[in-house]
Amino acid sequence: MILLYILIGIYALGMLFIFLYSLAQGHLLLSFLRSKKYLGKVAHPVPENWPKVTIQLPVFNELYVVDRLIAAVAKINYPADLLEIQVLDDSTDQTAELIQKKIQEFPDINFKYIHRTDRTGFKAGALKEGLARASGEFIAIFDADFVPDPEFLLKTIPYFSSEKVGMVQTRWTHLNKNYSLLTRLQAFALDAHFLIEQIGRNSQHAFINFNGTGGIWRKSCIIDAGDWQDDTLTEDLDLSYRAQRKGWEFVYRPEIESPAELPPIMSAVKSQQFRWTKGGAECAGKHAKAVLGEDLPFGIKIHAMAHLFNSSLFIAILLVSLSSIGVWWAGVQGLISDSLFKVAGLFMIGFVIIAGVYLVAYFYEKRSFWRSLFQAIYMLPLFLSVSMGLALHNAQAVWEGLSGKKSPFIRTPKFNLEGGTGLESNNYIKFKIPATTWMEGVLMLVFSGMVGLHIYWGTFEMLPFHLMLAVGYGLVFFSSFKAYSLGK
Repeated sequence: MILLYILIGIYALGMLFIFLYSLAQGHLLLSFLRSKKYLGKVAHPVPENWPKVTIQLPVFNELYVVDRLIAAVAKINYPADLLEIQVLDDSTDQTAELIQKKIQEFPDINFKYIHRTDRTGFKAGALKEGLARASGEFIAIFDADFVPDPEFLLKTIPYFSSEKVGMVQTRWTHLNKNYSLLTRLQAFALDAHFLIEQIGRNSQHAFINFNGTGGIWRKSCIIDAGDWQDDTLTEDLDLSYRAQRKGWEFVYRPEIESPAELPPIMSAVKSQQFRWTKGGAECAGKHAKAVLGEDLPFGIKIHAMAHLFNSSLFIAILLVSLSSIGVWWAGVQGLISDSLFKVAGLFMIGFVIIAGVYLVAYFYEKRSFWRSLFQAIYMLPLFLSVSMGLALHNAQAVWEGLSGKKSPFIRTPKFNLEGGTGLESNNYIKFKIPATTWMEGVLMLVFSGMVGLHIYWGTFEMLPFHLMLAVGYGLVFFSSFKAYSLGK
C-alpha cells in the first residue's frame, strides 16, 4: 500500500504541475487575444540619423549553409558606411576557407572575419569576443541556418526610439516547413511560441526572451547586463533575464519575419531540444530566486516562473506517464475509488488549455478554415504524442540542468535542403545511438501493451493517454533510429 500511495502522490503532483502550467499558458492566450495592436504594423518614427550597426554571424562547421547566410546578409539594405558584418567563425573544418572565399565576392561590404582556434565559451564566447571588437551601436545576430530579410535593419531600428529599449526580437518563419511531417510538427510548436507566448508576455510587460537569433540588441544593454556569459547552454535566455532584471525593455514584433531552416531529422531535433531544455533549466536555477526577490508585480513573477521552469514539464509528463500504469492497476483492483478518478479527470483540463494555445496559433495564419480544421484534426494529436515521446530525452536534459551537471554546447546540424543538399551526404550526422533511444523503444512497447490491456479489461479512462504515449515513443524511436543510421 505504501508503494501505491507513492505512485498516486507522484501522479497527482505531476498532473498538478501540468495544470498550473496550463493556467499560465491560458492567461498568455487571453493576453494574445486582447493584443490586437501586435497583429499588424506599428508606426514608429524613422531616425533622422541612422546609427552604426554590427551584424554578428556566429558559425561553427557550417559547410552547407554558410554560403547562403553570407549571400543573404550581403543583401541587407542599410548605409554601407554604417554597417559592419562580423563572421565569428569557430570552425575546425573547411568552413573557414569557404567563408573567406565567399566574403571576397563582396568587396564593397565591410565584412570582418574573426576566427577562433580556442572555442572557450562556445557561441557565448564567440559573441563576447566579437562584441569587444564591434563598432556598432546596435548588434544584430543571425545563426547559420537563417536567411535574413533585406529590410531587417530598416524595420527594427525604429523600435529603439526609446532609450529604455534594449532588444527587439522578430518572429521566426520556416523555409522548409512542408518538407516532412517532422518539420511541420516543429513549425506547429514554434508558431505557438512566437505568436501566443511572445506576444502574450510582451503585451503585459512580462519577461520575454531573445531567441538567440533573428533579433537586434542595443550594445550598451548587453554590456550593462554583464555581457555574454557561458555558464548556461542558453546564453540568449540568460542575458535576456539579466537585462530585463536591470530595467531594460524588450520589444517583440511578429510582423517582422526572420526565415530559417528547421532540422529535418530527429537526431538534429533532439540535439536542439536537449540544448534548449537543459539551458532553460540552468537559467531557472540561476535566475528564479533573484526574480522572486525583485520588486515586480505578482503576475510578472508568476509568468517568469512558468517561463523559466517550462522545460520541467517534460519531467512531469514522464513521471505522470510511468506512475499512471500503477494508478490504472490499482483502479482495476478496486484499490482506488471511482470518485478519485473523476477528480483526477479535472486536471485533464490542463491538456485542453495547452491544446487550445497551439490550435489558436495554427489557425491564426491559415486562409481556409475547413482545410485547416482537417489538418488540425491529425496535427494536434500527433504533435502532443511526439512531445510526450520526447519526454524521456528532454527530462534527462532538464534533470542535468537543474542538478548542475555541465556539458558542452552541441551544435544542431544544418542541411540547406532548399539548396539541394541531401541528407545522406551530410558530414555532420554521426551514427551513435544513445541509450535513451533504446529506452524509448522499450517505452513504446510498454505503452502499446497498456493499450492492449485497456481494450482487454474494458478500462478506457486512460486509453487515449496511453495510446498517445505509444504512438509518440514509437515515432520518436523509429525516426531517431533512421536519422542516426544516415551517419553510417
